[in-house]
Amino acid sequence: MEHVALWVAAFLTLGIISFLYKDNPWYKLCEAIFVGISAGYWFIVLFWDNIVGKFWVGVFPPKELNDVGELVNSVEPDYWLIVGAVLGVLMLMRLIPNIGWISRWPLAFIIGCTSGLYLINYFSSNMMRQVQGTIMPLLGMNYELSTYDIIGNIIIVIGTFTGLIYFYFSKEHKGWFGRAAKVGIWTIMITFGASFGYTVMSRMSLLIGRVDFLFGDWLGLIN
Repeated sequence: MEHVALWVAAFLTLGIISFLYKDNPWYKLCEAIFVGISAGYWFIVLFWDNIVGKFWVGVFPPKELNDVGELVNSVEPDYWLIVGAVLGVLMLMRLIPNIGWISRWPLAFIIGCTSGLYLINYFSSNMMRQVQGTIMPLLGMNYELSTYDIIGNIIIVIGTFTGLIYFYFSKEHKGWFGRAAKVGIWTIMITFGASFGYTVMSRMSLLIGRVDFLFGDWLGLIN
């Protein structure tokens, strides 16, 4: 059975890689299998985690024996979950053309609540954390900082300040202001390049893993 699974994995891996040559039926078959299995897997996971694990258990918690031998709820039922379940059912009305408009109300409610929640979370994690990351000691006074840390902190502060100057369009970029803006654009381009390089390296690690599987586990050419 392990050999069958190994050959199936190799067949699917080579099918996906065959897209590098051109679009072909082998690749489309492997793509359809991957998408179908992924959809089925996440359907089962979300069903048991959300509908059963959160809604059903939350509204109808399991019973347990108390000190006097009576069956009582292990936790208090959370009836607010019924509101979420009703909104979820109303969203399915989209599948019925005559009453599909009903799905707009729960969709608008969910998007509005999610936007407000994410606004607070991202304000704390993305904005305030980044501001905190740029407020740092420069010369190491009263701090135990190495020369490397001091140079790094100065580069971060200069890069942040000049990057903000580049996006200030109310003043023409001339003179010292223009030179600072040029430093800012260089900082931004270096940051984008490093981010893109990190993304490429992460994708290369996936490719190396598949190549190692083909030549190692499947063909046995690599010990």
